[in-house]
Amino acid sequence: MTLAMERLDRSMTKSRRRVVAPRGDRRPWTFYALATVFTLYVVALYGPMICIYILSFQDIRGGLVFPMKGTSLHWFVDLVTQARTGDVKGSFDRSIKLAGMVTVITLVFSFMAGLAFRRRFFGDTFVFYLMIGSLVAPGLVLGIGIGLLFQWVGINASWYTSAMGAQLSWTLPFGVLVMFAVMSRFNGAWEEAARDLGASRWQTIRLVVIPILAPGLVAVALFGFTLSYDEFARSLQTAGSLNTLPLEIWSMTLNVTSPSLYALGTVTTIVSFIAIGASIGAIVLINRRRGVRAKTTH
Repeated sequence: MTLAMERLDRSMTKSRRRVVAPRGDRRPWTFYALATVFTLYVVALYGPMICIYILSFQDIRGGLVFPMKGTSLHWFVDLVTQARTGDVKGSFDRSIKLAGMVTVITLVFSFMAGLAFRRRFFGDTFVFYLMIGSLVAPGLVLGIGIGLLFQWVGINASWYTSAMGAQLSWTLPFGVLVMFAVMSRFNGAWEEAARDLGASRWQTIRLVVIPILAPGLVAVALFGFTLSYDEFARSLQTAGSLNTLPLEIWSMTLNVTSPSLYALGTVTTIVSFIAIGASIGAIVLINRRRGVRAKTTH
């Protein structure tokens, strides 16, 4: 019995010392097939944009196709001088201002709708479907309708009246839907705790609700800005005599045959990335401050 126990102990010791070679990571062929499809998809999606960005840095001899002729910032300067490219500077200024106004209105009304729809009220289902219905309607048809409505009321179509109304019919439903998703994770016990401590309704919203929902509010603002900044269909019949940037780009495709069009695309992409980066940075900063406050509290 003792001899058998000793042999078992030796075999277990040898098995522990034995080094087992790791098996090779063999992936199935479907993994490589899907990876190839995904790579081709990314190339087809971003390849044309990268080509436009590269061609926008040509010199004065440059054309609309490869091969690239020299490198310079000539076509970016050409956008500012407006020698042949139209009112790019004015349309860019109008689009930024319009996107800012639409963002603020979308943020405020989406936040108010998120607070209102936490409780049932008479006609809430009708209001919800009426709001979502604007997403189903074709943007061009909706823009024509809004333009005719403003004309019937006696208000001239312009980028800061009818165009803003048309774009709000596009940005508000998205903002409200995002706000609903954010509010679904909000715990009402935090509001009750603030009221138990003597906070008024406004103090509860300002000091409790808004700080907790801050990342979601940034996301709503980003939706409002990006959707308004590049909106074309709803602005075509409502912007009046002064173009926004998407309309100016569309008009440039009809009469501009130089890389200045590519330069404008590069500039608009940079502005979009700046807006996205600022939003992500704001969310990261908010989360860091929350982490620091949590550590100091504990």
